[in-house]
Amino acid sequence: MDTAPFIHFLEFEKRYSPHTLKAYQKDLNVFTTYMEEAYGVSRWEEINDEMIRSWIVFLMENGMLPRTVNRKISVLKAFFKYLLSEGKINNNPTALITSIKQGKPLPAFVEKNQLNELFDSQDYSKDFITMRNNLVLSILYNTGIRLSELLSLTNDSFDFDQHLLRVTGKRNKERVIPLATPIENEIKEYIDKKNQVFPNGPVNLIVTKKGQKAYPKMIYRIVHLALSGATSGKRSPHVLRHSFATHLLNNGAGLNAIKDLLGHSSLAATQVYTHTTIEQLQSIYKQAHPRAHIKKGG
Repeated sequence: MDTAPFIHFLEFEKRYSPHTLKAYQKDLNVFTTYMEEAYGVSRWEEINDEMIRSWIVFLMENGMLPRTVNRKISVLKAFFKYLLSEGKINNNPTALITSIKQGKPLPAFVEKNQLNELFDSQDYSKDFITMRNNLVLSILYNTGIRLSELLSLTNDSFDFDQHLLRVTGKRNKERVIPLATPIENEIKEYIDKKNQVFPNGPVNLIVTKKGQKAYPKMIYRIVHLALSGATSGKRSPHVLRHSFATHLLNNGAGLNAIKDLLGHSSLAATQVYTHTTIEQLQSIYKQAHPRAHIKKGG
């Protein structure tokens, strides 16, 4: 089964790059080899959609990612479309083949021990900027609130008698988040310091060095710099929100409780964290279980 005319067409008619041509040729070679070995076919017109589906299953069972499989499906569709246009086949076997549904990327988070090390190594000097930067990290991780919610906090957002934080989230929906004693004490200490530095009392909790309302880019800078020493992955305020939820789940918190703390409107949005936990459990199992690496029949 010759694929050379198609590659020639891509090179001279479509002007594809040498790198792309090489990738197309490799994908087609793998496909034709499978068809020959699995079904003994020797002509393109012998191939049907069921054969192609079995090839897709073969790729998935051998650990290929959906994104990579979809790229190969795309190559195959282009190839059979070409064969049809050239009169080499009468029916396109890829017409009913659809791409594999790709899951949403798992939320990035920082491991618990890495965050513990980060908080334990913080500079706890009493200058205002250091206290503010520390508090930004503490609030984001200890409450799981969004960046926009952090920026909207005021001194009055806290009910220290009830040990609660009141947050207005999406669609102006208010929720309450419990405050542990350490973070509550840090907030009180920061507010006292802010009132000393700015006697007129800025309304917003997190402010610039001039006492003005903080802005997103400033928070990103604070978080990115702090997380640079804790992780080589993503370093955004949302990563701390993901870490908050993941660590709660790993420590036994229920999905419904996490849903309410995060301010999700439905449980479906919260369930993504179960996938993160499952991956973590699988990784721990593979590393720790004495029989995880034993091959059968060896």
